[in-house]
Amino acid sequence: MQEQEYTYLKHKILKLTGVDLACYKSEQMQRRLQAYLLRSGFPTWFALFRAIQNDPEAIGHLRDYLTINVSYFFRDPEKYKCLQGSILPELARGRLSLRVWSAGCSRGHEPYSLAILLNEVVGAYRPHQIIATDIDRSALEWAQAGGPYSAEEVAAVPAPWLERYFSAQEDGYWATRSLRRRITFCEHNLLAKSFVLPESGAGGYDLIVCRNVVIYFTNEGKDQLYQHLYDALRPGGVLFVGGTEIISKAHEIGLEAIEMSFYRRPLPQLKSPRTGPSGIR
Repeated sequence: MQEQEYTYLKHKILKLTGVDLACYKSEQMQRRLQAYLLRSGFPTWFALFRAIQNDPEAIGHLRDYLTINVSYFFRDPEKYKCLQGSILPELARGRLSLRVWSAGCSRGHEPYSLAILLNEVVGAYRPHQIIATDIDRSALEWAQAGGPYSAEEVAAVPAPWLERYFSAQEDGYWATRSLRRRITFCEHNLLAKSFVLPESGAGGYDLIVCRNVVIYFTNEGKDQLYQHLYDALRPGGVLFVGGTEIISKAHEIGLEAIEMSFYRRPLPQLKSPRTGPSGIR
């Protein structure tokens, strides 16, 4: 694909879908775009855009194709054990409730996993606030409905939790109504300048989970996103990223690594009281 053609595609797709391809790795995205055009049956991108420009459903299909939604519950079980055993109890110490953001939640595997852990570890009767966001509207609709999810998608859910939080139907597993009610789903572009803040209270989120989202981003896109996520954390709050993701500029942003895949926004350091020449305050 020629650079001029890709520049045109980036401009047109941003205008139609709101997805900014400038923040994605160009070689991978170009391959996906070429495959999409081939499947569409249109001879050129110009013909495709002309056909879908007034068709919200077709534009939605293009947006869905550009955003990858492959996941399952409790992805990377060892990381969730760390979240369960140390991160969540530490964050909940001395707090009545926690504010959590699942950023790039796809079809809901991640926020439902978080809601289950909060119920089991911190307490089902605390008024936790869980916000789950994604740019993909169809994925959000699936998540809001609570399913259906395949047997493969729920395979890592412990049997007692599967029975407690899901209902097995002919078409798959569905999250229970009580679990769905614990999460607020909304559309949001992670690469936008604005980000979602907690509805109640000030000071940002206790926990932000953004996993396996940035692997297609450029380095500039990653830096921009991680800075936004740092800004959305409260001091002492924790960012949970994917198992293979390392924030190379964590120190520059202001984050400190506490475990593999976990970064904290440090608490402000208290200034020591001033002393006189003799050390007397």
